[in-house]
Amino acid sequence: MPAITADTLTLPRIAAAAPGDVERAVRSVTTGPRGYEGEGFPVIRAFAGVSAAELDPFVHMDQMGEIEYQPGEPRGTDWHPHRGFETVTYMIDGRFAHQDSHGGGGLITDGATQWMTAGSGILHIETPPAELVESGGLFHGVQLWVNLPRKDKFASPRYQSIEGTAVELLASEDGGALVRVIAGSVGEHAGPGQTHTPIALAHATVQPGARLNLPWNRQFNALVYVLSGRGTVGPAGQPIQHGQLAVLGRGDRISVAADATQDGNRPALEVLLLGGQPIREPVVQYGPFVMNSKSEVLQALEDFNAGRFGSLPPNALTPHRAH
Repeated sequence: MPAITADTLTLPRIAAAAPGDVERAVRSVTTGPRGYEGEGFPVIRAFAGVSAAELDPFVHMDQMGEIEYQPGEPRGTDWHPHRGFETVTYMIDGRFAHQDSHGGGGLITDGATQWMTAGSGILHIETPPAELVESGGLFHGVQLWVNLPRKDKFASPRYQSIEGTAVELLASEDGGALVRVIAGSVGEHAGPGQTHTPIALAHATVQPGARLNLPWNRQFNALVYVLSGRGTVGPAGQPIQHGQLAVLGRGDRISVAADATQDGNRPALEVLLLGGQPIREPVVQYGPFVMNSKSEVLQALEDFNAGRFGSLPPNALTPHRAH
């Protein structure tokens, strides 16, 4: 799991807790079921079984892989529409090609993030590049859907390519954990992602036996998802492992610790830390549309069928099939 790595001894350290800071307690731990997305790539449905109110402003998250594809096996999605939210694709291992109807696109690879604001409506495709389909290889990433408030539902579509080298890198107080801040802030350290909805998104690698304790915006909710490994979360040391999501209560800080012994193929605890300012507006989701009412979803369907989400570019990507 390379993503972006660094020597933690040379990085800025996360500040220790201040007197009176409160660690966020664990409210629930759920295990995401496994399924398939797009043209048939395996995912873990990270948010399954968690109430929309606990997740707000997030709508959906899939862990894609981790899988070692054989030649000819890699799959992605074909062209499809979105409206009313933002899609965030973070690639930890492997490569994913993106293209959309508003000129955005590029190759997302180890540690990079593509942040697409669907807003008023967009068509896009995410598919493994031809060379990965032909050769096979490791594929592992996350796709997160971030809701937009009513005032931004029809914002102009936007695409951000965030290279892995652009994220803010931090070390835990003892140097045993590496934190990559993709969007929002951890304390005074901000990531490069620009968001309509105030959120924070970070990926942490916690070495065996190490502990990570970091500040978290008190106005945000807080979620900890385990990408790989085993450990504990919260002041009471709630056990948590790969494929599980912890919802935390109110407070000032998040604490995560890695078990001293990890599986041989999972040398450290890898967690995704996310939270945001709840929007607290009605959410009506139908497939790729996330709106405030049923009538707005019906309008989205009508606009899509009428071709109002844009048209495919002349050099439109298509899913590659191995020969």
